[in-house]
Amino acid sequence: MNRAGASRRPRRPPPKPVVAPVALPAWRFHAVTALIAVALAALAVRVVQLATAEGDFLKRQGEARAIRVIDVPVHRGMIFDRHGEPLAVSAPMHTVWVDPQQASLPPATVQRLANALGTTSEALQRRLTAGGPRFAYLARRVPPPVAARVGALAVDGVHVSRTYHRFYPAGEATAHLVGRTNIDDAGQEGVELALETTLAGAAGSKRVLRRGTLPGGNARVVKDLGYVQRPARGENVHLALDLRLQFLAYRELKAAVQHHGAASGSLVMLDAASGEVLALANQPSFNPNDWRRRSAEGVRNRAITDLYEPGSTVKPLTVLAALEGGLYTPATEVDTAPGYFHVGRKLIEDPVNRGRLSVAGILAKSSQVGIAKMALAMPTHAVFDVFQRAGFGDYTGCGLPGEAIGMLAERDLDKDIGRATLAYGYGLTVSPMQIARAYLALASGGRRKDVTVLRGTGETAPGTQVFAPDATAAVVSMLRGVLARDGTAPKGRPPGYTAAGKTGTVRKVSANGYDDTAHVAYFAGFAPALAPRIVLVVVVDEPRRGPIGGGDVAAPVFARVAARALRALGVAPDDSGVGPVQRA
Repeated sequence: MNRAGASRRPRRPPPKPVVAPVALPAWRFHAVTALIAVALAALAVRVVQLATAEGDFLKRQGEARAIRVIDVPVHRGMIFDRHGEPLAVSAPMHTVWVDPQQASLPPATVQRLANALGTTSEALQRRLTAGGPRFAYLARRVPPPVAARVGALAVDGVHVSRTYHRFYPAGEATAHLVGRTNIDDAGQEGVELALETTLAGAAGSKRVLRRGTLPGGNARVVKDLGYVQRPARGENVHLALDLRLQFLAYRELKAAVQHHGAASGSLVMLDAASGEVLALANQPSFNPNDWRRRSAEGVRNRAITDLYEPGSTVKPLTVLAALEGGLYTPATEVDTAPGYFHVGRKLIEDPVNRGRLSVAGILAKSSQVGIAKMALAMPTHAVFDVFQRAGFGDYTGCGLPGEAIGMLAERDLDKDIGRATLAYGYGLTVSPMQIARAYLALASGGRRKDVTVLRGTGETAPGTQVFAPDATAAVVSMLRGVLARDGTAPKGRPPGYTAAGKTGTVRKVSANGYDDTAHVAYFAGFAPALAPRIVLVVVVDEPRRGPIGGGDVAAPVFARVAARALRALGVAPDDSGVGPVQRA
């Protein structure tokens, strides 16, 4: 084979040269080792420094980011009637608020929040504007389902806090006695205000450990670390009020005020043995569950705040003063002819000439002439003293906020006209509750007791003997004649029961003196007459349709309420002569 045709063999690559390793100089090796050792030593020193010198600082910083002190709201105490029926209860609600510095609330987000809260974006924006730089309410008293919808939106800076909201099952029927709380759950009226410290308790605070965040930027509590201030739950309160009797009283009073076109009315029912308030009603009233629709007239607790001249309702006390003084007996006769007489320039008159009347007849017929002549025959302070012992011009002990004490003054006792008019209920002012307390003393054999709204607190209080028992018994016997057919209040006789009481019809004072077109109609009494179980006062202010007298306006309310209340209390009828007991 020639050279040209010879096959080509691949050349082998030349072998790589062998490079001998370069030895690291010893000084460099030692330098690197020293640097590593120094770094480890510095790290160890720093670790020791952090664990010792700066440990407390770092711990505080960690706790500041993970440990918080949070408020612990408390449940306000419930209010019950004497039988355990709830009158005021607290339900868990929520408050939605925002920290504007943490939140980003563009219009779309505001609209989403408004939809969740059931309001408009414009209203929500106004609340944001009205709030401060670090806090603004978006909604208060939010039900749990709504609060859950807000939380599900996961809006940074929007927070949901738990609170409580007060509800009143009996509504306006018990509003004036039970009262109400404001939006911060603090008592504002009635028992809610009077017993605020007892009912409210004291909120607490606790330290918690938080980790991570929940939707809305709220940190998650992973551990309770203990109370800073232990909460004290509000105590429950049991009132003397009987809800059955309260509904009855409220219904009858409201019907009477509407029927007679009256401006207002009040009713007070007391337990004759203890002085406990079994019922207290006013018209107009208000719904404590919807405070926005209240009126100034409806909020006032007229039974303790409104003052009136009591008129003829105090004549039994004037007769009591006469009997105690020994100048008169129930059978003593007084000449009232010709039906009027002058005291100075003042003419005192009866509707008709009743001639000679016994003291019992003067009370039964409510003779102004007879009672004035008796008062002028007595010592100067005799009637005033009895009124004072009855509790006029003083607090009743009920403890309700806003109670007025009225006016009982001695300044006109040196004048005949002052003593005469005082004897039949002019020249002094009292509240319906004060009249009820005075009649409670008559029903209790002459013992004055404080009125109480709490159950059980009056049962052991014997009261103070302020009237002679025999004179008191005589007055009670005479008061039964007021409800007789020929008395001033036959319409006040409760079907099936005996009763004792007195009417009153008083002209109201205006800027120009006494107004002959504006009157207050009263009936005050107790039943049954010989073993009183309840004391009841009815006041109807300015009746303008039909009759205006206490015997026609207030006495029928007394009869209906007393009869039904006694049946509800299980009191057996004691007056079969009146006819069968009517069903409620």
